[in-house]
Amino acid sequence: MLSNRVRFLLAIALFNTTFSSAQKKNFTIAEATNGLSTTLALKNIKQPSWQPGTTCFFQVEKDGKNEWLVRLSIPEIKKDTVESLSNLNNRLFAKDSLKGMPSFNWIDSKQVYFNNRNHLVLGVLRDQDMKWKQWLTLPKDASNITVDRSKKVVFTLANNLFLSLSDGTPIQLTNDADKNIINGQAVHRNEFGIDRGIFFSPKGNLIAYYRMNQRMVKDYPIINWNPIPAVADIIKYPMAGDSSHEVTIRVFDPATRHTVELATGAPKDQYLTSVTWSPDERFIYVAVLNRAQNHLWLNQYDAHTGNRLKTLFEEESKTYVEPQHPLQFLPNDNNRFIWWSNKDGYQHLYLYSTQGEQLKELTKGNYDVNEIIGFNENEVIITSAKESPLEKHGYAVNLTTGKMRRLDKEAGVHTLLTSENGAFIFDNYTGKAVPRVCKIQSTQTNFSTILLKASNTLAEYNRPSIKDITLKASDGTPLYGKLILPTNFDETKKYPVIVYLYNGPHVQLVRNTFPESGNLWYEYMAQRGYVVFTMDGRGSANRGLKFEQATFHQLGTVEMEDQLKGVDYLKSLPFVDSKRMGVHGWSFGGFMTTSLMLRHPDVFKVGVAGGPVMDWRMYEVMYTERYMGTPQTNSEGYANANLLTKTKELKGKLLVIHGTDDATVVWQHSILFLKNAIDQNVQVDYFVYPGYEHNVRGKDRVHLMQKISDYFDNFLK
Repeated sequence: MLSNRVRFLLAIALFNTTFSSAQKKNFTIAEATNGLSTTLALKNIKQPSWQPGTTCFFQVEKDGKNEWLVRLSIPEIKKDTVESLSNLNNRLFAKDSLKGMPSFNWIDSKQVYFNNRNHLVLGVLRDQDMKWKQWLTLPKDASNITVDRSKKVVFTLANNLFLSLSDGTPIQLTNDADKNIINGQAVHRNEFGIDRGIFFSPKGNLIAYYRMNQRMVKDYPIINWNPIPAVADIIKYPMAGDSSHEVTIRVFDPATRHTVELATGAPKDQYLTSVTWSPDERFIYVAVLNRAQNHLWLNQYDAHTGNRLKTLFEEESKTYVEPQHPLQFLPNDNNRFIWWSNKDGYQHLYLYSTQGEQLKELTKGNYDVNEIIGFNENEVIITSAKESPLEKHGYAVNLTTGKMRRLDKEAGVHTLLTSENGAFIFDNYTGKAVPRVCKIQSTQTNFSTILLKASNTLAEYNRPSIKDITLKASDGTPLYGKLILPTNFDETKKYPVIVYLYNGPHVQLVRNTFPESGNLWYEYMAQRGYVVFTMDGRGSANRGLKFEQATFHQLGTVEMEDQLKGVDYLKSLPFVDSKRMGVHGWSFGGFMTTSLMLRHPDVFKVGVAGGPVMDWRMYEVMYTERYMGTPQTNSEGYANANLLTKTKELKGKLLVIHGTDDATVVWQHSILFLKNAIDQNVQVDYFVYPGYEHNVRGKDRVHLMQKISDYFDNFLK
């Protein structure tokens, strides 16, 4: 039996626990929406970078109102300050002109630059400080600004390309009067890993750039509602099955002022990606992908004549080939490079010669490689999902033997930045119980030093219990999800449920990161008495080719099948009220939400669909045709996924939200859905965000999330 003293201590402990819980705060909608990037932001290392050619690590630290550019010598861990925000303002600008330390970019081991409203400022690193000078002033409308280590600067004005030499002398590289000829910008609507349109050669002697002809693409109006009367901004939007733009690659030689075009051939609506210079500047490599996206040729071109010299290899698929990375040449090696491919079922790295011979499969196994970080002697440093698709870790892979060794030890998701020689990595990681840890460690020895351990900014909040869930798809594939229970959970009660989903390509919602829920809005709704569930079904990212391509030619079918497995699981829980189930998602998740509400109308009582695709015939060529083919070749798949023909099936309450300026999922999707609802005498709730594109950001996002939360409260609670 317990003594009176033990009973007394237990009573005190119970009282303290209950009192402490009662003192916990609930999130405001603003905190749940933007808190982790504002008032609840975790402490982090600002502007981390490695000085080229050294093992010195740079970061920006804050001390009161001032900020400091700090250098840390590794492995000595010698710390010194090289610049302050106040000094920078005093030297170059009016007092307090710069509100924060600008974002520095290394040119070489001694020089950096930053861009202040298109005024480029050059800094030279000395022993103890920085010497600054105003470098170049670019036109205020200049964009796509690209600075090379040779200190040449290329930028675009409207649709043309310009070059400023190191002394500021301007050269106009293109002179296309037709606004539908676009130079030096990203093409193919940023698919295939394309994020830029300007490619300096390794020594800066030549400049390759994309040239896109989109005259044959149909015009599409995006209405600007701010002026009175409103104005139509006409864009080019290639829809599935229609004419697509035509892209070529040109090379400009500043020394001769001569331009050549690579002979990439026909048909002109093919895709050109993975643009890579050879280290000696003699050649350019381009992955040429046919419009059907099932046949790829990796070609070598002469950079000085534009002639195609040879095809190194081809890749074909019954579904699709999706190149997303340039070639990665080995350090100081003109003849060997790493190529990314999922031809063996997962995204892996292959070592090739420039003759097109596959020398080695560097990585192999049932996992995806995520990134190439750098090189360390005879190793390539990567991140991958080798331990679990829910995590990301760093590894060093031997280029000769393929032997792979893990560089970190802690569970979670690791983001790495390597010194130029690969001797050290900066590791910024997080896990469900680890808000953030930043450290520097050696890739060869046991050296490691922690720079930061972030405190838990959510510690004072009333947070829900979270359970990791693994279900199985119909083919036995494990599906990973999270179940967020209401705060002050009582298993004898019945609770409403919100399913949040995306379940589309290139996105993964469920990972081992902080916060464990994955989203503070989930926790906000749990505080309001909801069970929240989220799961990555087949079609989503980081699970290999079979998992991703299970949805091929039938978007919105296999994904719904998997999400309904989640629904079956939820219904099996005694505390879930199966008559009060809601679903919410945005973009592809909006398509999924609307699909579930219409194709399985008896499952969910309430749905909120943001920026939803309603008819894939109205979505862009590159994305849609990869997964669905064309409407001409896959009419059945398009018809099954077409939600405009299924409006009459709606039984529950559905709120559709769209941005009026959406140039990704154009507004017409939801407008036609509303028209169809009216024709079918079906009631649908609708809200628009004027001036917003594909999502709502900043302070207005708080309004959006309040709107969504209120809708569930009104019709589901």
